[in-house]
Parts: sequence; C-alpha cells; structure tokens
Amino acid sequence: MARRYDPERRQRIIDAAIRVVGAKGIAGLSHRSVAAEADVPLGSTTYHFKTLDELMVAALRQANEGFAAMVRASGALADPDADLAEELARLMGEWISGDRTGVELEYELYLAALRRPALRPVATEWCDLAEILDRRTDPATARALVALMDGICLQVLLTDGVYEAEYAREMLARVIG
Repeated sequence: MARRYDPERRQRIIDAAIRVVGAKGIAGLSHRSVAAEADVPLGSTTYHFKTLDELMVAALRQANEGFAAMVRASGALADPDADLAEELARLMGEWISGDRTGVELEYELYLAALRRPALRPVATEWCDLAEILDRRTDPATARALVALMDGICLQVLLTDGVYEAEYAREMLARVIG
C-alpha cells in the first residue's frame, strides 16, 4: 500500500497535543489521546514523537510563543522613551485577557518541567524574555521583571482573578526603579 503524503501531520499532532492538555491537563496526554484528537493513526504520533516527552517539548515550544512573541513584536520596548512598565503591563493584560485556555496551557506545560527534565530547556526559554528586556534595563532588573510578570500572571490564573493593569504597572515601575 502506498504511503499517503501528509506534510502537515506533524503539526496537526502538536496542535492536537495542545488541545488535549487544554481539555484534560497533562495527565490526559498520551499518544493514544493525541492520535484520536488529531484523527491520525496511533503509529503516526509515535513516528513523529518517539516519547511523550518529545511531544510535550514540541507542544511547549509552540505554546511558549504566546507572550514572548508579543513582547518581541512590541515596538514600544525598542523605544527608549517609552514607559517600560506601562508597556509591559499592557502586554501582560492583552496576553492574559486573550485566550485564557492558551495561557493556562502555557503555564501547565511550563510547570510540568519541574517533574520532567526533558522539558526544562524549553521551559526556561520563557525566562529568555529577560534578554529582550536587557535592551532597556540591566540584566538583574530584566530577570526580576520576568519573575514579577510570571508571579502576577500565576496569581491571576490561580485565583481566577481579574488582571489589574494599574497594580502591575506600579509594581513593574518599582522594580525598574
């Protein structure tokens, strides 16, 4: 039997993994659940991703693009006269008030790295956001800003609270000095 050409299959599998984690959490992720969600044979998932960790790394890498991509695309961060605290607070608000499931998924995969060492290199890419902020501040302050933004977002998610842009702007401004 001839093999069917399906150049998008790998990406469909990653997208399906993200949907599965979004719906069922990390515990619901398996090659079988992803194959069913992607509507591909089970062998396709194991062909493209030998282990579940490989699949989770691909999903995390794709999910990580959310906030970091917004920050990279922000022209205001490159403008030395722009209010850095204001811009970061605005970006956080835009991100966290957007697709909440996507934000939760990003954090769930990010925190899964605590127990899955294979995910750690990808999870720490979120911390690479500090390199972008280095252009506007010193490295230590950039790292503190990333930690603060991370903490604010986690608190909003965990408490099912409302993001308070003014609070975030004030706290970010304090760290910036």
